[in-house]
Amino acid sequence: MQWHYVMRYVGAIAVCIGLTMLFPLIFSVYYDDGSARSLIQSMSIALGVGIPIFLIFRRFNQPHMSHRNAMAIVTIGWIAATLIGALPFFLSGTFDTFTDCVFESISGFSTTGASVLTNIESVPKGILMWRSLTHWLGGMGIIVLSLAILPFLGLGGMQLYKAEAPGPTPDKLTPRIRDTASALWRIYLAFTLAMIILLICGGMDIFDSICHTFGTLATGGFSTKNLSIAHYNSAYIDAVITIFMLLAGINFSLHYQMLFGKSRLALNDPELRFFLSIVAIFIMITTFVLYLTTYPSLSQAFRYAAFQVSSIITTTGYATADFEIWPVLPQFILIFCMFLGASAGSTGGGMKCMRIMLLLKHTYLELFRMIHPRAITQLKFGKRLVTEDIIKGIWGFFIIYLGLFILSSFVLTALGIDLITSFSAVAACIGNIGPGLGSVGPTNNYAHLPLVAKWVLSFCMLLGRLEIYTVIILFVPEFWRK
Repeated sequence: MQWHYVMRYVGAIAVCIGLTMLFPLIFSVYYDDGSARSLIQSMSIALGVGIPIFLIFRRFNQPHMSHRNAMAIVTIGWIAATLIGALPFFLSGTFDTFTDCVFESISGFSTTGASVLTNIESVPKGILMWRSLTHWLGGMGIIVLSLAILPFLGLGGMQLYKAEAPGPTPDKLTPRIRDTASALWRIYLAFTLAMIILLICGGMDIFDSICHTFGTLATGGFSTKNLSIAHYNSAYIDAVITIFMLLAGINFSLHYQMLFGKSRLALNDPELRFFLSIVAIFIMITTFVLYLTTYPSLSQAFRYAAFQVSSIITTTGYATADFEIWPVLPQFILIFCMFLGASAGSTGGGMKCMRIMLLLKHTYLELFRMIHPRAITQLKFGKRLVTEDIIKGIWGFFIIYLGLFILSSFVLTALGIDLITSFSAVAACIGNIGPGLGSVGPTNNYAHLPLVAKWVLSFCMLLGRLEIYTVIILFVPEFWRK
């Protein structure tokens, strides 16, 4: 492990995070909300630590970015970003404990949206903007951001992208990884501007439209209102956010193909078809059940079903209804959506549709081989051949995911938290969703949980955002041996 190489990049990340605090500082000064000082102090600490670290380790060169270095940079860099991101919360006195500050920060950067704020609307505008900005930055990934805007670093390429990009098989859109990162961010920015404009047209002020756009496109879920999107009670706003949640839950390489004249190739993508089919089926079932049991009109049932299903399956976590009072079947569908998640290569979390598809295909293939042992069969994803290494990796991910879910749930129940809250809180955090069931439902938050539980869930959020392997591998002794 070349620590000088890792620290060089961590220093650059600290500088990036510090500079982005200028954006919420503008809103803090404009609204004169009293948070400007804490933002300036946080930015000064980030730059004061990041610049010296980067300059000290900049002179060390390495011709090739190793796989180990890439894994260490991503995980340690993410932890560094979380700690820096917690500074505005801590210095402004938003929370009483540093644990809550770290929880809110990692929930932001991991795009989970699980909050420990009890009265969101009483928090200064500058802090709320920083809170939402952590979503937006974490959505596409701090490492990809650095690759796009810091080409002077001269750091290696695809290893970092593979370690950071959410999904089992990240697509390299252009020959140069820096150009790939830039292309992803241009699409991300275009969606951001479009959604801000549409929300303003729906009656939101510019501050709320920016914050909710950041939370939507990052599939995060932080809102500026205590009632989340339900505060606005607007079918138009619900529709805009639902559409953009689904767009954010689709592989961004497909957006790239659509924008550059390869729409037929994108529409034939098997994961896209699976994702949209699942969403449509779940919305129809939920709408039907809610129409029979909860809402007086079919249009109202469809509106709330479409929003909640889209929010949970894309792991955004916004809410326009309290689904804890819904019938059991829609609740079960939402819980299943927590584990399923969005598409690989999107800003969403969960296990990802691609993994579920490949697991189902592989299971069916094994059953087919038992019936026809002499048949020559190959596992394909669309027209692409899936190798045994990929399948083994996906099965390993699935087992580790369930194992960590069970272990974390056991820890929370051991702390005296009820079973429903424990299970749903872990599922919501490791899937980067936000709201769960029980005492962490859509109308509640995580503030009441014990400190140990908050640290466990913070670790779950980090695991979910970095696809588990990137973090877990650091605990393997062989990783640190030469």
